[in-house]
Amino acid sequence: MTQPIRVAIAGYGNLGRGVEAALMQNPDMRLVAVFSRRDPASVSLLDTRVPVHAMADVEQFQNDVDVMILCGGSKTDLPEQGPYLAQFFNTVNSFDTHAKVNEHHAALDAPARKAGYVAMLSGGWDPGMFSLNRLFGETLLPQGETYTFWGKGLSQGHSDAVRRVPGVKRGVQYTLPSETAMQRVRNGEQPTLSTREKHTRECFIVLDEGADADSVRETIVTMPDYFADFDTTVNIVDEATFEKDHRSMPHGGFVIRSGLTGTQPDQHKQTIEYSLALGSNPEFTASVLVAYARAVHRLAQAGESGARTVFDIAPGLLSPKDPAQLRKELL
Repeated sequence: MTQPIRVAIAGYGNLGRGVEAALMQNPDMRLVAVFSRRDPASVSLLDTRVPVHAMADVEQFQNDVDVMILCGGSKTDLPEQGPYLAQFFNTVNSFDTHAKVNEHHAALDAPARKAGYVAMLSGGWDPGMFSLNRLFGETLLPQGETYTFWGKGLSQGHSDAVRRVPGVKRGVQYTLPSETAMQRVRNGEQPTLSTREKHTRECFIVLDEGADADSVRETIVTMPDYFADFDTTVNIVDEATFEKDHRSMPHGGFVIRSGLTGTQPDQHKQTIEYSLALGSNPEFTASVLVAYARAVHRLAQAGESGARTVFDIAPGLLSPKDPAQLRKELL
């Protein structure tokens, strides 16, 4: 009987907990350890039988882990942890700073190749699944335009910015795609859309006692880099409403390729659309990382090494099913 793939988690926040839950749905994989910068005794897992170790001790477990899934943040955690852990393990991460993907790829590739491991970066839904569908769209319809719309979904970075506004006790921000803009794209118009035309932003906040609502609203809607370039609505709610309606982390969006095939005068409009409606952003991202962990393990077993993205990994490697079964059931 084939032994389960031994998976470890580095960092146990919302994403790490999502990875643990996803592994429970994949019987060919087994969570063998969690590594944390917090005191291990303070980390409470879904499965209390799984040991929690200090991140400082991670090098000692090199022979006990087939794939390490990195669940830290893209701003400071992954740029540091990614290259370090690539020296000792096959790794998978969800690095999502689009502008720095090539830089992060290079930082992972050198240590992974030197040590003989595979380091997969930027797994998730965007980057990740949306990236693949942008590639499919522009490759299949070379004469056309690609549009990405995000939402409706909770933006963690923008929500954090809202909570830092003086007078805000609790707050979240949702990104909403413009239905008008999406319909124009679906109609094959191939419009040029400004930032403001593609998305709107909606905030729900609980005020500190005595805070001035108008002042808080003005501070939010004029905030540069976050809200100033968007039509933003600020809704003030009470604590009970916030607790009931705004505790989950939904997200999603659309990738639409609008193109033309054929030659004049007989060209035809063609549209490719991929969408996600996610009840939990971190749990879905975790599910993608777990599937790619399986693929990374298989690549490593085949003797490959170095950095990889979703563009470099064959889809069949993600599935627990063998190639013959995939051809029979899905082809």
